[in-house]
Amino acid sequence: MTGEWVLLSYRLPREPSSPRVALWRRLKRLGVAQISDGLVALPADARTREQLEWAADEVVEHGGTASVWLARPASAAQERELATAMAADRAAEYLGLATAAREALAQRLTERRKVLAKLRKTFREVSRRDFFSPDERERAFAALRELAEQPQADADGLLAATAPTAAPGERGAR
Repeated sequence: MTGEWVLLSYRLPREPSSPRVALWRRLKRLGVAQISDGLVALPADARTREQLEWAADEVVEHGGTASVWLARPASAAQERELATAMAADRAAEYLGLATAAREALAQRLTERRKVLAKLRKTFREVSRRDFFSPDERERAFAALRELAEQPQADADGLLAATAPTAAPGERGAR
């Protein structure tokens, strides 16, 4: 049995291009699965449905057409394909976070703190669009924890001793 998905079907005029770019960025922040040109999907829940309804409203405001649908993939294999693609996208983002955290270990404490704050924010953003939690999520979390816990004195003799703010079990979606 497949789960329910919320779909956004849309068309926007080519000119001006700024509404198309804004929509593309919004959809990327939501972590949608691109099914085809002008058709995206997310696992259905109240939040994802509302987000795609807002996106549809924006499309219409900019002279386009849009509709939001609730649907189920015809087969479990189709749903797995969507979920796998979405998980792969999040995995790449988590790997980037883990790499940046490891690279920051070599920096001075003051720089490490700045990088850590930025990476924590990014981790929370990625977690909100992470519906299928790839293994790379745990690796990114561990790398952030290592960066936060690594004691290294800077010129002032200060030590780093903070922990990541979002545990792997905490998510903003599903």
